[in-house]
Amino acid sequence: MAARIKKGDQVLVLTGRSCGVRGEVLSVLPKVEKAVVRGVAVAKRHTKPNRMGEGGGIIEREMPIHLSNLKLIDPKSGKPTRVGFRVLEDGRKVRVAKVTGEVIEG
Repeated sequence: MAARIKKGDQVLVLTGRSCGVRGEVLSVLPKVEKAVVRGVAVAKRHTKPNRMGEGGGIIEREMPIHLSNLKLIDPKSGKPTRVGFRVLEDGRKVRVAKVTGEVIEG
């Protein structure tokens, strides 16, 4: 399956507690079809101190969210869009924004 959403993309969250939030994709987990987005699905983890000088406490970290709940933001127009693919003359397969038809870099 081709990667419609990649690390570094700006996305819009469609459902859940963070609905309507825009954020940057920090990492993509293709085997489980999830992505980690900055500032979305933040969970609190209680950690123990495990080394000398390192304290424990409550740490907030982003949890993965399913790719079906994300929509890519078109870099040109700033609007949410679906993603298609096109093969260029030189043989490269690139992502294309369905709204504007523009090639998405990256």
